[in-house]
Amino acid sequence: MIHYSFGFYGIAFFGVILARYFLVAGATYLFFYSPLGQLFVKRNLRHRSPSCRSIQRDIKLSVLSAGVFALAAAFILSGYDWGITRLYSHSQQYGLWYLGVSYGAVLVLQDAYFYFTHRLFHHPLLFPWLHQGHHRSRYPTPWTSFAFDPLEAIVQSLFLVGIVFVIPLHFVTLIAILTTMTVWAVLNHLGLDRLPLWFPHHWLGRWFIGPAHHSIHHLKYTMHYGLYFTFWDKLLGTQDPNYQKKFDERLRGKIDGA
Repeated sequence: MIHYSFGFYGIAFFGVILARYFLVAGATYLFFYSPLGQLFVKRNLRHRSPSCRSIQRDIKLSVLSAGVFALAAAFILSGYDWGITRLYSHSQQYGLWYLGVSYGAVLVLQDAYFYFTHRLFHHPLLFPWLHQGHHRSRYPTPWTSFAFDPLEAIVQSLFLVGIVFVIPLHFVTLIAILTTMTVWAVLNHLGLDRLPLWFPHHWLGRWFIGPAHHSIHHLKYTMHYGLYFTFWDKLLGTQDPNYQKKFDERLRGKIDGA
């Protein structure tokens, strides 16, 4: 494997992360907020169109976050070059079965890390410094998915920086985790009513965070802190007790808005 300098990695990853953000968030926004996307939405629901100012603000924060994530990625890859991480490139080193196990384990650990740090960010003393920028979008869009204040981006990037020193991870697994994180973040910020209402309300979907679940967090700051799974919200009482009932009623068309 060819080794490069930390600066080269940082610049390269900044470009890759920005391109990924504009490609995934942009394509998702164009699809779900276009006339074609309205075919997926229940017509009697009230839709709120985001302002250009709100989108511009989210993009600016996302560019700053991309810089933080690029530095973290540069450190991880430089650490691999220096031989101090537990990243590996030979799939047979731990067996093919380990690829799936390590992928699932990291998602579970990342979800727990996100839940507790996210909940901490909402402390009145920390919120203005760490999380207020993200919540300026009361009704989020895909552009909000990585709109973090710089300090929040640093805290979130520390998880992957730390995990590569603790758990052996194949590069394919690491890429799969980053892809999942990106796609999940974008989908969670689609907005309250951009997917069919049945989407998160079957028996399996109730254990996963979806756009309806996370949109409530942007409206009611004191609940729904999870990233991938609803487990911690249910266990620690931070899930809206009326969440399921409310959306069951919306499925039956009894109410029009959130």
